[in-house]
Amino acid sequence: MDDATSRDQIPEPAHPLDRKSRLPGEKHEEMAADFHEAHRIDRILESSAYIPATEDVAFLQGSDARGVRLQLDYLKPELTMRELGIENTIVVFGGTRISELGESEKSVKRLRAQLDKQPDDVTLQRKLAVAERVLEKSHFYEVARDFSSLVAASGGGPSDHRLVVMTGGGPGIMEAANRGASEAGAQTVGLNITLPREQFPNPYLTPELCFQFNYFALRKMHFMLRARALVAFPGGYGTLDELFETLTLIQTRKIEPLPVVLVGESFWRRLVDIDFLADEGVIDDEDRDLFWYADTAEDIWEGLKLWYRKAGKALAPGVD
Repeated sequence: MDDATSRDQIPEPAHPLDRKSRLPGEKHEEMAADFHEAHRIDRILESSAYIPATEDVAFLQGSDARGVRLQLDYLKPELTMRELGIENTIVVFGGTRISELGESEKSVKRLRAQLDKQPDDVTLQRKLAVAERVLEKSHFYEVARDFSSLVAASGGGPSDHRLVVMTGGGPGIMEAANRGASEAGAQTVGLNITLPREQFPNPYLTPELCFQFNYFALRKMHFMLRARALVAFPGGYGTLDELFETLTLIQTRKIEPLPVVLVGESFWRRLVDIDFLADEGVIDDEDRDLFWYADTAEDIWEGLKLWYRKAGKALAPGVD
């Protein structure tokens, strides 16, 4: 068989979508117009059973699809961070109520003005006392902000995505940490969580790295997956939850040990009496050395690098 005959026997490739003739059951205008039981077709098409599972929101939100939702809660942030080259993170936690100095001063000033008009109001007296305590901690906002700028400047500089700051994505100390990195021109990650009362992400997050989780468990996993350090500022239940879970993971060697820094020694020593726990025999003496205290951005940063030098490792590529 010569080449010309062989070429004549080879058909043209089929069109990827169009056909010259319709397949049985194919939807088209004439069918819809002529079909005497078109209303039955409409009922079928409108039925929830006919919605593809990947597009059926009610099905996906049901209890039987929880396993799928857990997988998706893990997978989307994981793939995104891989694609954007996020290799290592420094996780920063801290109180959502600790704002920058100016905002804290406004709150105190407003409450003092109210109390001047109602000097016997016990509730106002309490609110003012608390606001003044928060004001005393407002300098931690700047410490978190400065620390993140140091992280951003490390390695290959702000464009080096191999070590970035990660927070819970909310206000207060988390905002300060994301802000310091953002102002330095670096990418910065926020792991938000869906709540009954919606919490907006802070404005300093890298949009492509601002995630929203449905499950706390998967959010916690992502906090630890790339973590090279945990830096905990004064905070409440959420901060304590993440801190003690991390310490437990290190204590039990469920994860490879990583440095934990408690910022604000006087706050943490009053809040948690670690020596008491050791003396009571509910933790071992060596568990007191799973963290240390710091009070300035420079102390945090230099301490982290020293910890890794003692471990014979680098905090991250390009960080001495």
